[in-house]
Amino acid sequence: MTLEQFNQIRTPTVFGLMVLLLAWESVAPFFLQLRSPRERVAHGVRNIAIGFANALLTALVFSGLWLVVANWASARGFGLLRLVELPTWLHAVAAVLLLDLWTYWWHRVCHHVPMLWNFHRVHHSDPAMDVTTASRFHVGEMVASSLLRLAAIPLLGIEFWHLVVYELLMFSVVQFQHANISVGTRLDRCLRLVIVTPFMHKVHHSDWQPETDSNYASLFSIWDRVFGSFRLRETPAAIRMGLREFDAEQHQSLAGLMRTPFAKVPTSDAKPTPPR
Repeated sequence: MTLEQFNQIRTPTVFGLMVLLLAWESVAPFFLQLRSPRERVAHGVRNIAIGFANALLTALVFSGLWLVVANWASARGFGLLRLVELPTWLHAVAAVLLLDLWTYWWHRVCHHVPMLWNFHRVHHSDPAMDVTTASRFHVGEMVASSLLRLAAIPLLGIEFWHLVVYELLMFSVVQFQHANISVGTRLDRCLRLVIVTPFMHKVHHSDWQPETDSNYASLFSIWDRVFGSFRLRETPAAIRMGLREFDAEQHQSLAGLMRTPFAKVPTSDAKPTPPR
């Protein structure tokens, strides 16, 4: 698969799913978080603008570098998955699982290393989580994670087309889990046996730190169960989203979001009381 084909597949898929989920949120939102259509549009435009800038950076810089290192490792038979002979389909399944495991641990580290958390909190500071929040990541975090992938891809023995499959699956589920929707308690319970669902990820975006520091998985929910970070709330409708220390307007503007990693957090506002 060529770089051009990768970008041609990824962009319309991600954008198309976002449009569908935006329509779903408009018709049947789970939370009535924003006060007016104008406020919702402004919120969405900010988040999508950040996502567009990150997507452009990925397309122009990192996708090509990922392709180069994947082809380099493939030509030399280098990488964990090439230590044993596997059928093509099993190699692909193992690659997707390993990429998702890597993403789980990267996400978890971003919560516990202060410098990385300073950048990652741009994503968590959204007080009105919806599908556009899936695009709200500081460019500094995107650069760091993309650079680390340059090492992970050859070390794991990932083919470039494996990365394409994983990106499509992961970004689809990430948009679904951030969307301001509900698929119903029973269906959510069934789906989260395999993937991360809206009810599961809403807990991760709670402003109460023990909940924020849980449910790190991006695609497959199994990692949170295996590594003891799985958590649910019996009443997801009662979850308060965001980070209270960043609720003020100056932190929610586009410029404010870019400054968030460098902002000082008032200690008196940093620890919300536990939910009841």
